[in-house]
Amino acid sequence: MVLKKQLKSMWWKIKAWIVKVYLGDPASKLKIIGVTGTSGKTTTATLLYKIILGLGYKAGLVGTVEILANDQVLDVEHKIPTTPDAVTLTKIFRKMVDAGCEYVVMEVSSHAMVQKRVAGVKFTGGVFTNLSQDHLDYHKDLEDYFLAKKSFFEMLSPRAFALANVDDARGERMLEGIKANPFSYGFHGTEKDTLFLGEIKKVDFSGLDLVFNGIPIQSKLRGDFNAYNLLAVWSAASLLGFDMKKVNVILENIEPPRGRFETFQSPSGVLVVVDYAHKPDALENIFSAVKKTLPALGGQKNNESSPKASKIISVFGCGGDRDSSKRPIMGKTGAMHSDITIFTSDNPRSEDPAKIIEDMKTTLSPELLARVKTIPDRREAILESVRLAQSGDVIVCAGKGHEDYQIIKGVKTHFDDMEEYKKAYGK
Repeated sequence: MVLKKQLKSMWWKIKAWIVKVYLGDPASKLKIIGVTGTSGKTTTATLLYKIILGLGYKAGLVGTVEILANDQVLDVEHKIPTTPDAVTLTKIFRKMVDAGCEYVVMEVSSHAMVQKRVAGVKFTGGVFTNLSQDHLDYHKDLEDYFLAKKSFFEMLSPRAFALANVDDARGERMLEGIKANPFSYGFHGTEKDTLFLGEIKKVDFSGLDLVFNGIPIQSKLRGDFNAYNLLAVWSAASLLGFDMKKVNVILENIEPPRGRFETFQSPSGVLVVVDYAHKPDALENIFSAVKKTLPALGGQKNNESSPKASKIISVFGCGGDRDSSKRPIMGKTGAMHSDITIFTSDNPRSEDPAKIIEDMKTTLSPELLARVKTIPDRREAILESVRLAQSGDVIVCAGKGHEDYQIIKGVKTHFDDMEEYKKAYGK
């Protein structure tokens, strides 16, 4: 079995090398910035890509949501993971070079590093967002997961930059012993120990008021977690030598990627938030962001003189055939931060949806269990949240975000959370 894996790995390396030579080593003609971390990869990569385009450069994006060259979707041979295999990646780079791209921003997953998908790619820089529990069905423990992420920073050349969030517990370790030029960003350090220092002045439903290295920054993005994404992008833009006055203007109008704190206001005054959060920390971040907007969301009912108290109704599940240790943590997080929680199906894949939901309940107290409804059918769960919500309430539908499909018993069918909510509200 070991020999078979080694031979397969060797064959892929040879195949990747042949394609690289045949296509003229397109990666060498691009300035490639990689983004790694547990949460925030897609938002950070997408925002940086949008800034580069906004500055007038031609650029490509390789990410979870889509693969783009100058805002045109690239035709790829098959559905790919966050980071494509080396052969597919080289073909993508070739298309980007042909489209005139100078820069490429791409997400780099831990799986990609273990499986050598980006081996031989010379990165201009790398960004580390954060690290929390995820993919422990693949990595043996959190340390192994971290080392996979760190191996990306270890492959960066002495001419590259390595930018890490030092507010994260493993941020400083990410920069230790690497050849690349180390830089840090964060909100809790000082100008002495953090090169790119941010401050949150205001966070509400209208967006964020921030200060980066003494410079005021405004953004339409919401939530403290997006403050980190914005600071990472701003810092990377500075390290790339861009005109920061222009960058600041672009940041004021930039929109978040699809399925990342995407909102919809119903005719009845209910705010629907759809987000990709499918990890414990990401789910917690979404609830934190929503709660900070609640004072501005209280609706009027029956001509009352004061706003009614807003409720948070959450709808989410956990993926099948993935790290099952996240399930009770996510279940507890949702129940603790919601007035009503509906446990439903995410992508159960080959697993029994009811079993996944039971796993989500294992650590709930009787008090928290009383807040939980169980509706395995995701469409029915969404409809129930609509029936329960009143003016001023917030529905948080998490887990699938940009995904427009659901996988049940190996069968993939069309399903889009935001589409379902708009349909339910007659939009």
